[in-house]
Amino acid sequence: MKKMLLALVVCALTATVCVAKESDAETKADVAKHRAMAAAHLAAAQCRESGKDEDLCNKELQAACKGLAIGKFCGMKHEH
Repeated sequence: MKKMLLALVVCALTATVCVAKESDAETKADVAKHRAMAAAHLAAAQCRESGKDEDLCNKELQAACKGLAIGKFCGMKHEH
């Protein structure tokens, strides 16, 4: 019983390590996506600072993030 439990724990830990590890290329791609999302959000903030309507700025944000993030607010929404 103890050997079986130990084997299950070892398998679970090995699977966790294998799943969590990503390649350098995947890391670089992830970083690039985060930078692109950050740039889109910065542009949205500058749009709002300029006095433009929130709906217009949100449409620009959606266009900038198309295919980049999940959701209509580029993967990020805060309360209003």
